[in-house]
Amino acid sequence: MNIFDQYLNKIKKVLLDLSKNDNLILPDKLDGITTEVPPLKFNSDISTNVAMVLSKLNKKSPIDLASNLVEDLKKNDRLIEDISIINPGFINIKFKPIFWTNFVEEIIKNAKPFGINTKEKKKNYLVEFVSANPTGPLHVGHCRGAILGDVITNILLFNKHKVTKEYYVNDYGNQIINFTKSVYFRIREIIFNEPFPTNNNDLYPGDYLIEFAQNIIKSNKKIDFKDLDKIFDKLTELSIDEALKLIKKNLNSLGINHDNFVSEKKLVNNQEVEKVVDFLQKRKFVYKGKIKAPAGEDNKNWVEREQLLFKSTDFGDDKDRALQKSDGAWTYFASDVAYHKNKLDRKFDNLINILGADHAGYIKRISSSVDALSNSKGKLICKVSQLVKLIKDKQPFKMSKRKGDYITVDDLINEEGKDATRFMMLNRSSDVELDFDFDNVIEKSKDNPLYYVQYSYARIASVFRHLDKDLKAEIKIKKFDFQYSDEEINILKKLSEWPKCIDTSSKKLEPHLIPTYLYELASLFHSYWNLGKDNPKKRFINDKKKITDDKLIFLKAISNVIKTGMNIVDVSVPEKM
Repeated sequence: MNIFDQYLNKIKKVLLDLSKNDNLILPDKLDGITTEVPPLKFNSDISTNVAMVLSKLNKKSPIDLASNLVEDLKKNDRLIEDISIINPGFINIKFKPIFWTNFVEEIIKNAKPFGINTKEKKKNYLVEFVSANPTGPLHVGHCRGAILGDVITNILLFNKHKVTKEYYVNDYGNQIINFTKSVYFRIREIIFNEPFPTNNNDLYPGDYLIEFAQNIIKSNKKIDFKDLDKIFDKLTELSIDEALKLIKKNLNSLGINHDNFVSEKKLVNNQEVEKVVDFLQKRKFVYKGKIKAPAGEDNKNWVEREQLLFKSTDFGDDKDRALQKSDGAWTYFASDVAYHKNKLDRKFDNLINILGADHAGYIKRISSSVDALSNSKGKLICKVSQLVKLIKDKQPFKMSKRKGDYITVDDLINEEGKDATRFMMLNRSSDVELDFDFDNVIEKSKDNPLYYVQYSYARIASVFRHLDKDLKAEIKIKKFDFQYSDEEINILKKLSEWPKCIDTSSKKLEPHLIPTYLYELASLFHSYWNLGKDNPKKRFINDKKKITDDKLIFLKAISNVIKTGMNIVDVSVPEKM
């Protein structure tokens, strides 16, 4: 039940009726008319901008047009208690208390989860996220992007879209050559007692490579590790397998599992790069040319070479991009173009890429390639996951670096746990930097958003437990003739915003809106709960150790929304704390 959509439809019906009687001029499409939550100071339930949208066309001021619309809106709805007009022309609607009783009844009795968008056309999404090089464990920077991609997936699945989660394995190029050599030197360190060449900056120094080497030696006793050239391809395969095992373990500790892992090397070996370049050449999007030195580069050291270039400037990029180097080798960008052609060939309605902060500048070029490949019909959405700063005792926090020169996902999980990591990583919009404050995470107060939300659910569970009732069980009420207080109605108003929160999160791919909403709901609930400390009438359980039906349903409705929201972000809701 989305009351905002319901009332938008009611408003549009009134407008159409007025236009039929020549009392109102309407545009061809009723776009731009909204129903929103009004500021608290106006003591209203819904606000609409309809008068401001239509004022110019009807040659009236927004205030005058609003005055004309108010009576028609009111006489068409017996549940409206009052309508007011607020400068510069907003129409604010306040409902009768019975509206909120009907609202609770509908969300409790409805078989479909409250908040789901049943009217939205269902689509098939591909969400690609993390895609870190398979050269070691995931670090904290990958952690935020991983959770972002996973929760975006959960939101889309909640709204009954089809979603495939994919990891693009960058197992081709110089970084893999250096990674294989690093594993090889660790193997020789174990077998031949040779020191690892720490002075070689091309190698990966992390101690995790020792475990990789041990596993490879143990499982491949027939391999002779004396000559790298002879075993290079096999060792590369084994090393990548070990890295992917660790990455999948890291992801699993965050509660994340991908549906597909797509190998860049296989795309290259299957000549998909050649095929996509040929595809673009036939459409005259490829030519041979030279690229000027990038901004900030020393022009003296830059050598302009003839390369195979993609006309990305035809699609809004700031310069054309190299597909093939002068020596004939394909660029990383060429492989990425081939990968996105592969995505498009699999007939997804929408492609979503979750990128790290260091790849923000990459968005335009890959978007350009998708436009070229799809005749601008392939919808690619890129979301950037900004940096994470770890804070403890108000200072930057450095945990163990035994696995390399960075802080790993395992380090963070071991320190804070899955729930805290997931919830706190979503606490701000992904496009701004995030301070992960360890001190807040252990706080048992409103300063810890996770605790505050979980504790609200636990408090509700304690009431049901006291009454020997199952919080998860369906509650059957024959007659919903409830009367809610102003404080309770304020909470019900917040519950009414839940479908709108889900809808906005889904359409804009902004999962941080969900923990923000849950914290606001929890805050209202805790404030109301605390009223019972001084006023027995405000307590959920009365002097006779019983609870009235209205209070029972009220608590049930709140708990359902909290549990639904926490399920979407994949964070637990304990019944005891």
